[in-house]
Amino acid sequence: MLFMNKASKSVIIMRHAKSSWEDSSAGDHERGLMDKGIMRTKKVAEFMIVNNINPQLILSSTAKRAVETAKIIADSISYEREKIVLSKKLYLSYTDDVFDELFEVDNNINSVMVFGHNPCFTDLVNMFLKKQIDNLPTSGMAVIEFKTDKWKEIPNSKFSVKHLIFPSKLD
Repeated sequence: MLFMNKASKSVIIMRHAKSSWEDSSAGDHERGLMDKGIMRTKKVAEFMIVNNINPQLILSSTAKRAVETAKIIADSISYEREKIVLSKKLYLSYTDDVFDELFEVDNNINSVMVFGHNPCFTDLVNMFLKKQIDNLPTSGMAVIEFKTDKWKEIPNSKFSVKHLIFPSKLD
């Protein structure tokens, strides 16, 4: 079972699902999801279930599209929606903002899933890849395991990329 080693911390990085631009009156923060985005997110959720990826904590940007994506995943993996932690720092964020959020997580928690946006999430994932990607697609996900028992130590810890998921490849 993934995430059972207490001497490790796992971060699941997921970009929000494909969002809709239909409502031109909605600002960037209030854009909802397209049906295609919902379907692809559900495929990623299926992958998580099959691979026993069960975060103990979900953090999400406050943007509607990120929150809706987090709720789809939460519902699929039986994580209570009310326990999703919303962070303004994860909207229009930089990689340091994501690390700042992770550093605040209690060390008794060993796995965290973070929902947010590009370009930050592509930059974040690329920090851990030998071969860089141009773009973490919408509903794209990376699972990274760090060899440490303290969140504040993850930037300096050995790590391994367990999964890099492009939802179009799950079709």
